[in-house]
Amino acid sequence: MATTDDDRRPKYQRIADSLREAIQSGQYGPGDRLPGENDLMATHGVARMTARQALSVLRDEGVAEARKGAGVFVREFRPLRRRGIQRLGHDQWGNGRSVWSADIEDRELEVDRITVTEEAAPDRIGAVLNLDGEETTCVRRRRFVLDGKPVLLATSYLPAALVAGSAITQEDTGPGGTYARLAELGHEPVHFREEIRSRMPSKDEAAALGMSSGTPAILICRTAFTAEGRPVEVNEMTLDAASYILEYDFDAIPRTSPPSG
Repeated sequence: MATTDDDRRPKYQRIADSLREAIQSGQYGPGDRLPGENDLMATHGVARMTARQALSVLRDEGVAEARKGAGVFVREFRPLRRRGIQRLGHDQWGNGRSVWSADIEDRELEVDRITVTEEAAPDRIGAVLNLDGEETTCVRRRRFVLDGKPVLLATSYLPAALVAGSAITQEDTGPGGTYARLAELGHEPVHFREEIRSRMPSKDEAAALGMSSGTPAILICRTAFTAEGRPVEVNEMTLDAASYILEYDFDAIPRTSPPSG
């Protein structure tokens, strides 16, 4: 990568940018070993700490991963493109397909951890679901693994009285999942709201998702509503930011009145 004398970026950042460009150009492909600290020190005339920082930038971005005793390698995992609107369409779960089928194409998805319990609703959840202090929730906790890599932790809360005796209270909810079962119960979700934010993961979250040091978590909180506006599910999701591309494809809402001003 060409640099100029007045390039004021830190040296480690310039080295990281050069390596990233080499990866993007195909000089280093998935699974290839990147130059190590000693190589970078010799090539760029920098101290070990500078070389280490450069490699850390790529690890933190999810571009590279360290393998103990072997070095730093270009990450082989292909990020998952999460199609935030298409995946929730009735054509998905209404026809017995998982909402995940809009995202994963021919890749292998596994839910390797799942628990279903009945619990008192946390205050934040009870407020969204309009529960009183005595009502409990059916809580479904899952970990999703794509191509052998954990990518998502999800916890769904549903009013326990609403789903009592249904497959929603079982580990396997059947074709179409929770939303198809809600529809069978007469509480079909027709509107969804997702709130998205980001933070650094907790120690437990990072361990459960196998996240590299410095990688942030994406938090998505989705609420499902019936046609009458009743909230029937709150799903709190924690995503490995290095494993996802969030895609939202939608039409512009037609204007009903001329713009003011």
